[in-house]
This record gives sequence, structure tokens and C-alpha cells, in this order.
Amino acid sequence: YWRNVVGFWYLLAHKCINFLFLINSLIPYSLPNTSAIPLVPLNENVTHSGRYDCNPFSTAVILLADILPTLAIKLSAPLYIHLLPYSFRVMMCVMSAGASFIIVSFSTSIGMSILGVVFASISSGLGEITFLCLTAYFFHSDVVSGWSSGTGGAGIFGALSYSGLTQVGLSPRHTLQVMLVIPLIMAISYFCALVHPASLPRWTMTVNRASASADRRPLIECNQPPTGGVSSPPLPSQKIFSPPQGLLKYMIPLLLVYFAEYFINQGLLELFYFRNTSLKHSEQYRWYQTLYQLGVFVSRSSVKCLQIRKIWLLALLQGINMVFLLFGVCFLFLPSIYLLFAIILYEGLLGGAAYVNAFNNITQEHSQSPEQHLEFAMGVASISDTLGIALSGAIAIPVHDHFCSL
Repeated sequence: YWRNVVGFWYLLAHKCINFLFLINSLIPYSLPNTSAIPLVPLNENVTHSGRYDCNPFSTAVILLADILPTLAIKLSAPLYIHLLPYSFRVMMCVMSAGASFIIVSFSTSIGMSILGVVFASISSGLGEITFLCLTAYFFHSDVVSGWSSGTGGAGIFGALSYSGLTQVGLSPRHTLQVMLVIPLIMAISYFCALVHPASLPRWTMTVNRASASADRRPLIECNQPPTGGVSSPPLPSQKIFSPPQGLLKYMIPLLLVYFAEYFINQGLLELFYFRNTSLKHSEQYRWYQTLYQLGVFVSRSSVKCLQIRKIWLLALLQGINMVFLLFGVCFLFLPSIYLLFAIILYEGLLGGAAYVNAFNNITQEHSQSPEQHLEFAMGVASISDTLGIALSGAIAIPVHDHFCSL
């Protein structure tokens, strides 16, 4: 029990994937002019003629590069994912995550940096759908709360470690190279920490039972496929791209929550710059992301204490946050950075609560269903947050450009 819960929290819980996603969001605001990665950073010494202290390279561009491959993987996964055993999927996640760290750290052009982000997105998309579906094969739902808490912990770990290492003088390139240990830990967690259930789909050797001698046949025949492959049958093809009606009440609010919070994070927060503080603009942005990740971590770890059934209420509150901060950018009426800090922390609390409660509710409602049905439901539901992020990134770019042109 504890090996599985801890495995899903500390090791499997997207630590490297969330870390990559966070780093990719921070790249434009973290790299000095001498960096090998030629993304345009903020320059606090330049006097801007417009109303806003703008970075011409919006973080929403990186957001789209990071989320579109993930969305493609999640939408197409029902066609082939059942053919791949979990061990193979995990190794693909590990290798693509490691490739992302290496490519971004040695990048010499924007195109090469975006390629590294794409590899991170492949790891993120395949990893999330793999690990969420994997929870269906464990007999206790605590692995879902462990997974969600771990993803939140990954975010705050990534924010603090990256900011801390760069603050003490380590270059962004060397910081990313040091973090190559994270994909390795991820592999160790799956193959060593977790206790794999017997029902977990695996590749099996082809067995010709007709030619097997009687003394070598098992006393109890198991229902395994006569030809090699993964021992998990695919769901009927008519269910692909048609989520059960019971999932929509969670998928639609989750989509709206993620649309609102990523529109805030990648479209609005970089436009807030308080000149009456000792923090430079790039430092303020890092603290925005760090506080957001702190809120996500706290709320994703709270499902054992507080369970929420009405996910639409969280979507409504997050939408109010988005509208309020949009007006805040338009009219610049927020008097203090500390007020914005509190709003961002609250935003993270809402987003994390929506994620963990949505998947926890799906697990509880399908607890009596066959493992393949719960596996399918978790995979389909994971599309909603990715779609919300993709939509927010597409809208955040023109919004950012509009404000920067004022």
C-alpha cells in the first residue's frame, strides 16, 4: 500500500514532466543575454515607450509548443495505446524527457529550443495518460490522491529548485543538465518502487498451445491471448472519441478551469510589473509561478480532507479570477504586488482542487467497473485539461500582443 502511494506521489507523479513544463514556461524570463538559448529576455534597463513592460516573445508561444503535441497524443491514444505495455510507455516518457533537457540546455536557436519543448510535451502527454490509466489497476483510490499531490509537489519543487540554482549563480544550461537526474528517478520509481498488480497489461511471448505437451500445460488455463501482444483487450471502436455521458460533467468544468488559469498565467501575469518593489520584472514573474504552484500543491494534496463534487463551482470561481485580472491588466488598478500574490495563490488552489476532485470522483463512480473501463475513462478525461490549456495559449498570444502595442 505505502510503496504504491509513495511511488505515485514522489516518483511517478510527473515530477520530471511537470518540472519540464514549468521550466519551459520560465525560459523567456530566466535567461541572461549571454545564454546559448537566444530567446529575448526582459531588460529592466530599457525604457519602454508603452504602458507595459513587455517581453516581445510571449510565454504563450512556448505554452502552445508544449501543449499541442500533448493534445495530439491524448486525442489519438485510444487508437493505439492499448497495444503498448506500461513499461514501454514509461521508458518512452523517460527518454523524451531526458532528450528535452539536453536539447534545451544546448540550444543555439529558437527553433532548437522549441524542438526541446516538443520533446517535453511528448513526455508530458504520454506520461499523464499513462499514469492516470495506470491507477485503474490498483485496488485503492489513494494512488489517485497520491498522484495528484505529487504533480503539485513537482510544480513547487521545479519552481524553487530552478529559481534557487540560478539565483546562486548556476547558469540555466547547467541547471537543466543537473536536472537530468529526474528522468532517471522516474524510471527507478516505476520499475523498483511500485508493486505491479498481476492484471497489469504486459507483452507476452507467443505460445502455441496445440503443440505444447500435456505435461507442460498449466493445470489452470488462463485467458491469455493466443498470439503475442498486450493482454489488455481494447475497448470497442465505437467508444473511441465518444466519452461516456457521466464524464462530461467533470470534463467540461475541468476544461474551463484550465482555460481560465492558463490564460491568466501565460497571457496576463507577465503584463503585471510593480515598479515600487525591489524585485525585477523577471523575479516577479518567477514568484507569480512559484505561488501558483504552491496553491496547486496544497489543493491537490487535500482530497483526503475535503472532497468536492460540484466541479462547475470551481470553474465559475476561476472564471471570475480571469475576468478580474483581465480588468486589472486593462486599468492597472491593483495597488500592491502582495494583493496579486494572494490572488495567484487562490488561483492555484482552485486549479489544483478541480484536477484532483475530478479524477477522484471518476475513480469512485467507476470503482465497481472493469479495470479497462476505468482505464478508458481516466484517459478520456485527461483530454479536457490539455484542450483547455491549448485554447488559452491560442487566445493569450493576440491578447498579449494587443496590450504590448498600447
